[in-house]
Amino acid sequence: MRRILVLRDSPDTALLTAALDRLGHSILGEVTDTCALSRSVEQFEPDVIVVSTMTPGDALFECLNAVAQSCPTTVVMFSKDPRTTSIRKSVECGVSAYVVDGWAPERVTSIIEAAVARFEAYSAMKQELARTRNKLSERKVIEKAKGIVMHQRGLTEDQAYSSLRRMAMDQSLPLAEVARRVITVAELLS
Repeated sequence: MRRILVLRDSPDTALLTAALDRLGHSILGEVTDTCALSRSVEQFEPDVIVVSTMTPGDALFECLNAVAQSCPTTVVMFSKDPRTTSIRKSVECGVSAYVVDGWAPERVTSIIEAAVARFEAYSAMKQELARTRNKLSERKVIEKAKGIVMHQRGLTEDQAYSSLRRMAMDQSLPLAEVARRVITVAELLS
């Protein structure tokens, strides 16, 4: 089962915590001070943060946003607030599941598992986006270096690319790193 940190901001949190415990989840602790959430997440490293609140407020959103930036993890929020603005703000702050108007013990584990799956899918997509952006950035650097080599040596595009690849292989460096060095040297000499 999951290691859970509970943020208590509602009178019925004790019932939820007891239900989570009965369902076999490991309750790492209960946080009652929203400002202590980031510190507790760093300390306990939970699989899931369960927030029980009547209405999420700005302080909670700020703390959830800080957690999402520093140590992202799955967040499930149980709230009495059905307003679209609260739901949207929660999702923007990293909440994977926002459940309105209560919970039933037989549904809690399914809600948590769905939230974990959504968080993992989002994290994978975010990592893929970062890799794609990095590749695009490297591609731009390689194209710029290729242009420099073509201009300085009077080579064709294919010849310049082959020259860069050969330099990368000879120096056991990634092609993008060789391209960065070519650009740096060209900038120094211009």
